[in-house]
Amino acid sequence: MSTKSLKTASYHFAVRIVKLAQKLRDEKNENVLSNEVLKCGTAIGVFIREAELDPNNDEYQKTLHNALKEAKKTIYWLDIVEDTGYILETIAFSLKSDCEKLIERIELAKSGISE
Repeated sequence: MSTKSLKTASYHFAVRIVKLAQKLRDEKNENVLSNEVLKCGTAIGVFIREAELDPNNDEYQKTLHNALKEAKKTIYWLDIVEDTGYILETIAFSLKSDCEKLIERIELAKSGISE
């Protein structure tokens, strides 16, 4: 997969996460879970951008691994937010589906396989 494509996908995902966090704060008066979702969901793209700085060294793999960890933590927090009734199942499903796609793409990038 091209890093540019992964970078774009992670950016669009982060925008959705920011909007979710805003909604949780504004409409549900929920700050703790919204902060966790926001932190993990936006960190994915940060690590992807950091990895692209030098894709030919060991740090690339470590940094993509960090992006992968943040993506998996994001799914965990989305599960919590959904199961506590803060968001509808359809919204949670859409976000988790997009996050799972990011996980697949990060794993491909880690293995050096192009999309």
